[in-house]
Amino acid sequence: MVLNAVVLFNTRYMDAAVNQLRADGFDVRDEDVARLSPFVRQHINMLGRYSFQLPDLPGGLRPLRDPDAVDGE
Repeated sequence: MVLNAVVLFNTRYMDAAVNQLRADGFDVRDEDVARLSPFVRQHINMLGRYSFQLPDLPGGLRPLRDPDAVDGE
């Protein structure tokens, strides 16, 4: 069940990122998108404490990271 949740999370955010790149005018080819994998899991904390209280987010997703922003902001 955890793996399914990770894949769903990654799929939703990868889709949002690709849509944002296309909206910003980047040439994102369908054949490149077809090679993306939602099975990346290094960003998931498999040990430790978890909070399942979801914040009320507009559109259901948290904002995508701004690649021009300095880390830590």
